[in-house]
Amino acid sequence: MTLNIEMEYETPLDFDYEELAKKVTEAALDYENCPYEAEINLVLTGNEEIQRTNREFREIDRITDVLSFPMLDFETPADFSHAEEDASCFHPDTGELLLGDIMICVPRMQEQAESYGHGQVREFAFLIAHSMLHLMGYDHMTPEEAAVMEKKQAEILEGLRITR
Repeated sequence: MTLNIEMEYETPLDFDYEELAKKVTEAALDYENCPYEAEINLVLTGNEEIQRTNREFREIDRITDVLSFPMLDFETPADFSHAEEDASCFHPDTGELLLGDIMICVPRMQEQAESYGHGQVREFAFLIAHSMLHLMGYDHMTPEEAAVMEKKQAEILEGLRITR
């Protein structure tokens, strides 16, 4: 698996975010039985940039904690079978499945960790697990979809022993 991380935010985090991001992305891929090595891009940014991106791509002019940009269209979440039919789903040099991009707003992540009463490690891991599920076709537009995502997020994090 390749995890490309771009740190746009000026203040460094006080935990090994690269190692944690890699562990959570791998755990999410394993949890969903992804049969391929995958490539994911992760951008850690600030309030202004995530608000601009949210406005540009979702037409929502506000700061958010995380944005997910899946590269694949799933008819059924985590059904990777259709990827074989389309060579553009794979990196031409590495052969890895191009799963998509995750953008995390560091200040919002830090604020949420404090307001929810758990550490930044747990909040960061949660946002990655949540976004990975989006990259694999899950959504939370209905209560039923939200329940599925919440269960999967919890199980991924529990498997890594990352709890509140």
